[in-house]
Amino acid sequence: MDKRQFLRYMGTAAMAAPFLPITLEAQSRSNVPYPDKESEAFWDRIRMDYNLKPDYINLESGYYNVIPIPLMNKFVEHAKTVNYEGSYYMRTVQWENKNKVAARLAQLVNCSEKELVITRNTTESLDTIIGGYPWKKGDEAIYAVQDYGAMQDHFEQMEKRYGIVRKIVSIPNHPKSDEELVSLYESQITSNTKLLMVCHMVNVTGQILPIRKICDMAHAHGVEVMVDGAHCVGHIKVDLAELDCDYYGSSLHKWLCAPLGAGLLYVAERNIPKIWPLLADHEKDMTKIRRLNHTGTHPVHTDLTINDSLDYLEMIGLERKEERMRYLQRYWSDQLRDVANVVINTPVEPQRSCGIANVGLTNMKPGDLAKTLLEEFKVWTVGIDFENVHGCRITPNVFTTTEELDRFVDAIKTLAKRV
Repeated sequence: MDKRQFLRYMGTAAMAAPFLPITLEAQSRSNVPYPDKESEAFWDRIRMDYNLKPDYINLESGYYNVIPIPLMNKFVEHAKTVNYEGSYYMRTVQWENKNKVAARLAQLVNCSEKELVITRNTTESLDTIIGGYPWKKGDEAIYAVQDYGAMQDHFEQMEKRYGIVRKIVSIPNHPKSDEELVSLYESQITSNTKLLMVCHMVNVTGQILPIRKICDMAHAHGVEVMVDGAHCVGHIKVDLAELDCDYYGSSLHKWLCAPLGAGLLYVAERNIPKIWPLLADHEKDMTKIRRLNHTGTHPVHTDLTINDSLDYLEMIGLERKEERMRYLQRYWSDQLRDVANVVINTPVEPQRSCGIANVGLTNMKPGDLAKTLLEEFKVWTVGIDFENVHGCRITPNVFTTTEELDRFVDAIKTLAKRV
């Protein structure tokens, strides 16, 4: 991109997202050309939109992705508006506005607006399916031990409540091929298997799984697929028509940068009538997805801010963001893959990961590593220590600089030498 193109892009972005004060005052702080100085200037400018706590380097954006200042301002404005209008807002345009935002989310993930609703998080989305599935005694469900605990807990409850059978696989950190992963799930399928849960991006390692291939295999056996996409929407391209899954859940307060308490649930239109809602709704038409989405009175200003978050993502560009996130992850992980005592728990192939990866040390437990990184090196992250994942999940963000990652890499190299 030449200078004129870059400036033209920034001007277009300012018009598309007027809440974002675009300037080019920031200068590049990186010595690494990604992919050129003008692109680095863009990310430096994005960093200016964040109010970052100076006490530590935040490499734990995976739990909650702090929202940029322009979006926080919008969130406050919406809260003030709703409070000003009171029950008038709630009784007049509340649902119309929520439906408009849901329709826009549907465009982002390429599905019909009849198949998507706004929830509070991925757990609520997927537990709605697990708890509302028409289980019968002896029905089987398949998932991985690396899947999110809340959903595993709900499958356990279904086992106790309905007598279903849970079949659990373990995902290799470094699969040899897509076929290895597909076969892993296929090996557990029987004539009693009804539902297979799989992560689009494994939350503890960042590994991206071959969802379409898994769906094709499962559907060939008459098995439905529920996808945990908690870390995907706003992080990588999500095309539900292409994935061809039956159910999909995501958390929008992660990589879409919406306020806390925002998620989405996709249910293929053919499956809507079979699912029982978590909470009963006045919508009695079994074909309408809204019947699965009764939330009572909730913070509607969060719904409104999702729309602004979509504006912000469009200003950055999803493809540009995905490229940046993958670059940041590979920037640090590639430097550590061949270092003694360092173990990278994320595949090396570019298509198998994006912004998230996991690193461990053979001479230090994950919890101790996370504690030492914070106390000694002022790096905030989280330790993961179960099954085949022993390390710290590292989740940089669009505001992360290569200088910060250099400090992290130096810290890991220093700790790897300790006896």
